[in-house]
Amino acid sequence: MKAVALSRPWEVKFTALPPLALYVHLPWCERKCPYCDFNSHELGGALPEPVYVDTLAADLEALLPSVWGRRIASVFIGGGTPSLFAPESIDRLLSAVRARIPVEPEAEVTLEANPGSAEAGRLRGYREAGVNRLSLGIQSFDDRMLKALGRIHSAQEARRAIEMAQAAFDNLNLDLMYGLPGQTPAMAQADMREALRWQSAHLSAYQLTIEPNTVFWSKPPALPDHDAGADMQLAIEDLLGAGGYEHYETSAFARPGRRCRHNLNYWEYGDYLGLGAGAHGKLSFADRVARHERAKSPREHMSAGGTVAQRTIEPRELPFEFMLNAARLVEGFAAELFPARTGLALSALEPGLRAAEGRGLVERDLRRVRPTTRGQRFLNELQQLFVP
Repeated sequence: MKAVALSRPWEVKFTALPPLALYVHLPWCERKCPYCDFNSHELGGALPEPVYVDTLAADLEALLPSVWGRRIASVFIGGGTPSLFAPESIDRLLSAVRARIPVEPEAEVTLEANPGSAEAGRLRGYREAGVNRLSLGIQSFDDRMLKALGRIHSAQEARRAIEMAQAAFDNLNLDLMYGLPGQTPAMAQADMREALRWQSAHLSAYQLTIEPNTVFWSKPPALPDHDAGADMQLAIEDLLGAGGYEHYETSAFARPGRRCRHNLNYWEYGDYLGLGAGAHGKLSFADRVARHERAKSPREHMSAGGTVAQRTIEPRELPFEFMLNAARLVEGFAAELFPARTGLALSALEPGLRAAEGRGLVERDLRRVRPTTRGQRFLNELQQLFVP
């Protein structure tokens, strides 16, 4: 997938389009976590599953003229808590997708699940509906930490959910967090040792950050200091590496051959359709890259029936957008990936790369660009060098 190298660095021109993924947002949850800044809404009654699935189908139909002839390489059903939806609704959703756009036979299809809503029968139902990868939001195996995070499940429920998930799925991700209120480095390592015991295909380890528009933002808890957080990160990376996991993205660790294809498409600046309340998407065309966005309110979204706002990304924004994603990759990216995924000449990335090299944040040769260890630790500093 290459783009034409042009003498005018800000002219976008593609000769082949990036891979195309599909993101589906199911925005309801049983209770909003105090750290969560996602577009999620507490369930105040019965889920409007039939109406919402119909709206998702309308979302897709509205975007079809933009993707004629293209195929879906991966599907990710996120939230909220998608596992609140019945397997029959997920089956109807995936059937609606396949009826409207070709999906690769071996496509990765992920569904996020909360241990508090995990049941063996439901998990088997999701697998039968076509979901082949499950992501469990464990966050911690320590009841004190789960209470501090406002999670509705217990450590024992988390373990039971993993057992049920492994009975239905051989491709399982466990989401965990560190840097939690009152957590010590020893406690964070104990969580990761417990996670390692389950030998899942994939692990995600995120440091808790306080985001605007959350309960923690208005009532911040006491978190471990910067040095303690850094110690936790280094210890976790060492533990998971020794346990046979490849550290391939800032917060992502996988067994060989089990990297998340859907998320890799984001980090490699591929294209994706966004369906559902508040969902975003990005699409490439012959001479431009565009984004689409939907209303955040589930009620407004369902009443709008597939309405989507679209805008073309200014070419000078593309280096920053690309590096916002690709700089997260521990192994870096092939130099040819930038023109292939932005339609710009590689020279458009050059000023930022020179500045990053000068600060010791990246290293490169003719074929590849990699963040240094310093660049991985100071990722925001590296990404900001590409702001237009």
